[in-house]
Amino acid sequence: MNVSVVLFTSDLRVHDHPPLRAALGRGNEVVPLFVRDPAVARAGHPAPNRDAFLADCLIALDAGLRERGGRLVVRSGDPVDEVCAVVKEADADDVHMAAGCSGFARRREDRLRRALEADGRRLYVHDAVVTALPTGAVTPDGSDHYAVFTPYFRRWSRERLREPLAAPRVVRTPGKVRSEDLPARADVPSVSEGLAAGGEKEGRGLLTAWLARGADSYEEGHDDLAGDATSHLSPYLHFGAVSAAEVVHRARSRGGAGAEAFVRQLCWRDFHHQVLAARPDAAAGDYRTRHDRWRRGKEADADLRAWREGRTGYPVVDAAMRQLAHEGWMHNRGRLLTASFLTKTLYIDWREGARHFMELLVDGDLANNQLNWQWMAGTGTDSRPNRVLNPVIQGKRYDPDGAYVRRWVPELAGLEGPAVHEPWKLTGLDRARYDYPDPVVELADGLARFRHARGRD
Repeated sequence: MNVSVVLFTSDLRVHDHPPLRAALGRGNEVVPLFVRDPAVARAGHPAPNRDAFLADCLIALDAGLRERGGRLVVRSGDPVDEVCAVVKEADADDVHMAAGCSGFARRREDRLRRALEADGRRLYVHDAVVTALPTGAVTPDGSDHYAVFTPYFRRWSRERLREPLAAPRVVRTPGKVRSEDLPARADVPSVSEGLAAGGEKEGRGLLTAWLARGADSYEEGHDDLAGDATSHLSPYLHFGAVSAAEVVHRARSRGGAGAEAFVRQLCWRDFHHQVLAARPDAAAGDYRTRHDRWRRGKEADADLRAWREGRTGYPVVDAAMRQLAHEGWMHNRGRLLTASFLTKTLYIDWREGARHFMELLVDGDLANNQLNWQWMAGTGTDSRPNRVLNPVIQGKRYDPDGAYVRRWVPELAGLEGPAVHEPWKLTGLDRARYDYPDPVVELADGLARFRHARGRD
């Protein structure tokens, strides 16, 4: 009897799962395996929100496998050691897994391949499981990756994506392979109060509902902070509870300007993954250095603390930061303006912001988080690296009546309309009624400091 192991990583689903289907095609029995790697926690990103969401996803994956006669095996430890131990316990012939894009993921694949081959076993790594299109599938002349989004999107749009795979009807798992207990959300401390529920069933239900009711308004409304017209699928895509390829197919089948705009945003995800695959050092270093001498010292530390706590004195910035703390998620427009404010108005290192986001974001994806931060800091792939988003203008444009600010900054709830974006214009007793800080910096001063630092004055 042939046995295969399927190592689940960022692909926690049974629908449209090429490694699982390939393993079932080769063997009579399959061991679905997830390894809790302590190296992830040691990497410096404590992430209770992702730990809780992961627990949901693993419980849902186990339930999906049990519906088909199988079960999920969970182990803790070094992934290579644990996979090799499971291979021996099950007397498996081979291991299947999804391709990763980070340097960490690729080193793990290389180590696992060497260990398995030394024991006469094989590792099969499957592309287009985490992303819609494999990283490196399309490249421009003379380079190993696209550094500009628009030409990448044009090329990506012409490529034919693989067809989504149905979930298997039957999964047989050998009973002799031991498993740890599944983790539970309730066991994770310090989880954001408004964190969404994870898992494949939740993700697929959200996708179906959003395509039916939200896609048509996406093009016009996706930047509306209060309207919140985005799909909220990013955590499910990050953990692979829904398939990126399937989401693209279903959005294209839905059709319309909103669905097309949504597919373009999904392409950004693939774009960042192919950049990181080609330049893994961009996870921690500047993709394109601007030779910044970021602010440090007590004043910078105080500004960073105010930014983290949502107490900068700029209401739309503070609203977005408080949404992040409460939900473990932030509207994309909020991510852009809070990142611009930290790196350009406050002139603080983008890595400080990226670290804070990674600690809280349930969808904290290394490629998307780090490269979006670099985009806004002007050290990434943005062709206009010195653009600065003005939080007052942004607030009035994307939260024109102030509903988003009043939702997340309740101490300003008494200020009606767009006046909520400029509480410092109040004077005397009118200002004293609001327990809200003055701005940490004048916007003109922050802009002048940034332009001087970049040699633009």
